[in-house]
Amino acid sequence: MTRRLLLAAALGALTGVAAKAADASWISWLADLGSYPAAWVLAVALLARAARSVRVAAATSAVFFTVMSVAYYGWAVGVLGFGLRANLVLLAAWTVLSLTAVPLFAVVVHLATRRRGVLPGTVLAGAAAVALADRTLWQLWLAASGGLPPGTPLHPVQAVAGVVVALVVAGVLPRHGRTRAVALVLLVPAAVLATLGVDLLYGLLPG
Repeated sequence: MTRRLLLAAALGALTGVAAKAADASWISWLADLGSYPAAWVLAVALLARAARSVRVAAATSAVFFTVMSVAYYGWAVGVLGFGLRANLVLLAAWTVLSLTAVPLFAVVVHLATRRRGVLPGTVLAGAAAVALADRTLWQLWLAASGGLPPGTPLHPVQAVAGVVVALVVAGVLPRHGRTRAVALVLLVPAAVLATLGVDLLYGLLPG
């Protein structure tokens, strides 16, 4: 257990620094990968899937996300010179999520990937859909259909990343074929609900 927690902490530190460096880069698609949720969904889902128990899934994911948040905002303040006060507020908010929503997400994924049936598949569809909740894929659809306002920036790389992560969580991580099938069938409606939920969350977060 201790070794797994240390590994999760090390991965969190590296990921947080890399994410903030990417987020602050001049390369737009790297900045997207560093700030949109798909990468974090994949990281926590993989930790949960690899965990040997519910306890390990919750603990490693919480440690990973907490250390990652500290590294992310620490890099922003210490290296990039961003404002301390605003970043401390953001860090506090994400630390609360790291100790509550993140381990809950990991436990749910850990259990659902090991079970067969409609309920686990439905749960995994919801988990996978978080990677599609950034509206980048929806913007591409609107652009293709002529419904996007002129000048709206597109994020095609992030849209593809979201789709890949969602398909991995829903279609690769489940151990049982029936669970996998249900998760994939429900992925689109789950993505709609997840988008609304993520919009609400970002509306509550400071900054």
